Amino acid sequence: MPNDIAVRLPQQTGAPSGRTAAPREHRYDIDLMRLICSATIMLGHVGAQFIHSTGNNPANGSGSYWVGHVAEAVNPFAVPMYFAIAGWAVLVGAPPRDSARMWRRIVRNTVPLFVWTAIYLVWAWLRDRNDRPMTELAANSLFGSVRPAYHLWFMYTYIPIIALLAFAMLVKAGKRPWGLGAALLGIAVLPSVLTTLAEVTGRDMPSAAWGFGTYSLVYAVGGALLFALPAGAVRWRWPLFALLPLTMAGALWYNTQIHYVMPNAHLFVAVMSLCVLLLISRVRVSEKWRPFLRKSAGAALGAYMVHVLFVEEMVAPLVSPDLSGPVAGLLLIGLLITVLALSFATSLLWGRLNLRHLLG
Repeated sequence: MPNDIAVRLPQQTGAPSGRTAAPREHRYDIDLMRLICSATIMLGHVGAQFIHSTGNNPANGSGSYWVGHVAEAVNPFAVPMYFAIAGWAVLVGAPPRDSARMWRRIVRNTVPLFVWTAIYLVWAWLRDRNDRPMTELAANSLFGSVRPAYHLWFMYTYIPIIALLAFAMLVKAGKRPWGLGAALLGIAVLPSVLTTLAEVTGRDMPSAAWGFGTYSLVYAVGGALLFALPAGAVRWRWPLFALLPLTMAGALWYNTQIHYVMPNAHLFVAVMSLCVLLLISRVRVSEKWRPFLRKSAGAALGAYMVHVLFVEEMVAPLVSPDLSGPVAGLLLIGLLITVLALSFATSLLWGRLNLRHLLG
């Protein structure tokens, strides 16, 4: 998703004194992973419309209900995988050399976050869909994601994680990243500051979503370790092909029988993410596909940012709880292809217009 990641890994650890360091190897397998995650998240959001149409109750339309939940059961690995890619990028692939470069990376993610939040709020205001005054939603978005930009919650976790990992790397390298440290401290105390202000003033304060849980940090650090494994380190991959669908079946069971949506910290999600990572990591990409893959991966963040517009405007009006299973399945596939095509085409367009720094 986030495009600040330079998916490169040193071909050798250092160079002889006085000689230029070896060029870095581009990790096309990680480009592929980013595309898979982006498409899978869109699959989940399209599938969610089928579930919502039934009120998450099979009695209101079993065809749409089960098709939507099957789609949702396929995608739980995607968000953990983004954390894994982020961890690999900061700890292994493109470690920050100084605070200034890390701040540029943070800004490249933060600016599109707030630009797209504004776009979604204005769009919903024009469509008369905001459930609260837009000024209130805009103020709340400084502390966490708001509807209709619900899918941007991820960035409020992603940005603090890369900041924390970069802070640790810079300290290890003997630097003094005071600014990053102050920002992280601010994130740490923000919830208690808002709580205190609410108690002192008697006014409601927004909830602070900046920060991360244990699971996201574990995915980031563990992902860095696994993505850094050399080619051939995983000799037996065939058991993963059997285990992966079992984890998806487990996700389907949990979402339909226990609670929807299954948390990212669940065991099923962790094992599913491990399977996908080990299956894709170090996969060799044919040279003829590399330019297309690299270009598409560069548009992944923008496609993620814009796709909910297409989901809300195109998918939601076409989904009905009265569809049979086969019809719902065919409709889901068609809508997913449409959302993917429009989202990536739109992102590639503003990339050609040099708007990537604003729109992702």
